[in-house]
Amino acid sequence: MRSQLQRHGNRRPSAPPPPSLPLSRRLQGTPNFSLSPRVSFNPHPLVLNPVLRGQELEFIHRSCSTVGYRPNVFSTTLSHLIATDCGHLILPFLSIRDRIKEKVEGFFGCEFELFVEFTGLISWCKGAYIGWHSDDNRPYLEHRDFAAVCYLNNHEEHFKGGLFRFKDGGPSFVTPVAGDVLMYTADIRNIHSVDEVLDGERLTLTLWFTRNNEHDEDAKLISLLSQRLLNCEVETLKFCFPSPPPDNMYWFSHDQFGFDIRNARLNILGFQLFSSCNGADSSSDPLELLSKPLRLGRGDEIFHKEFANGLHALQVVQFYYWKAPLISAARRKTEGNIKPRQPFVTEKKGVSKLDLPCDHQIVKRVLGHTCEMSDYSFSWDDFDLAIEMWEEYVKSLHRDLIVLLPYWVSNQSIFFVNPSELQKCDI
Repeated sequence: MRSQLQRHGNRRPSAPPPPSLPLSRRLQGTPNFSLSPRVSFNPHPLVLNPVLRGQELEFIHRSCSTVGYRPNVFSTTLSHLIATDCGHLILPFLSIRDRIKEKVEGFFGCEFELFVEFTGLISWCKGAYIGWHSDDNRPYLEHRDFAAVCYLNNHEEHFKGGLFRFKDGGPSFVTPVAGDVLMYTADIRNIHSVDEVLDGERLTLTLWFTRNNEHDEDAKLISLLSQRLLNCEVETLKFCFPSPPPDNMYWFSHDQFGFDIRNARLNILGFQLFSSCNGADSSSDPLELLSKPLRLGRGDEIFHKEFANGLHALQVVQFYYWKAPLISAARRKTEGNIKPRQPFVTEKKGVSKLDLPCDHQIVKRVLGHTCEMSDYSFSWDDFDLAIEMWEEYVKSLHRDLIVLLPYWVSNQSIFFVNPSELQKCDI
């Protein structure tokens, strides 16, 4: 444990980072993992499979994503999670991030030289594409040395189109398979494109790596976390409720139409949002009401509990569908022993449905069928249990984050170790 912490703490060079090594030197040595059978050996790129399971990251993205940097693209960055009081949700990224970084360093022969420049979840929806380019093709991107694209869902099963193509060398294209990781140099030796997505939502975890420690994302993230969390109470649930940023970050424009992606992701799963605001507040802009306390409805039934805001409601709903098999199994074990809770009300007095623009046909064309969870029959009893599980999930992550943050500040490096083990270490 001590050596693990020291490795993270000591990897920051006090001198300027070393110059980029020639490709021949970076490729010396034999990597300690297997090549995918879908590609023959090539100095770059490399496809590894399978490396990760991404259900938790998919839950985070569908709960927290905003409009992305390109048309028809959604993104979830670590800095965005921190800025919306969901900093605890960066923890599920960390072990995956470290594993991929080690594999990139091992394959390209640059052990302990790299810093993570960017970590983010990116989904490409119907109509998204990008032409031939390298990942360092702008002056503000010249520091990028390597890239890794981690696929979180399957081509043809969850989306159509969206193949990753290389202009020169092999493989000529990569078919996305959940769990696979594609690694390549970020320069002109790996000019590539992505075909237009024809249907569904193509989801990836994307990372860029640099030798230039001035572009290390850890220092920026630690600063953001320190500003928001160092003086907070460990056990206070309110610190785990998401705080929405400006509404325009969730507004998806499509031709002459548009929709709020928070509301759209709820609607496509069969939920509606209701406000308990009265009087003058009820006539406010419905988008503004998404940042205020809300209730969820489904059909003619309205759930009896109130949510802090629309993001809170969306996060719990996505958690419910992520954990649906586990929740259903837990309920079956207790059937007959526990009376149904009936955790809903049928009367709509004192509440009003949020009248948000949402063309369901456009939403389905953009988001595709991947948001529909028809395999699981909905139960308010299960949903009530999901809220309890979500609260314990976020509180547990928050406790771990509060324990880890001082070590991150001390080492100026973000890493994950079991917090209970830290208390045994004399650092």
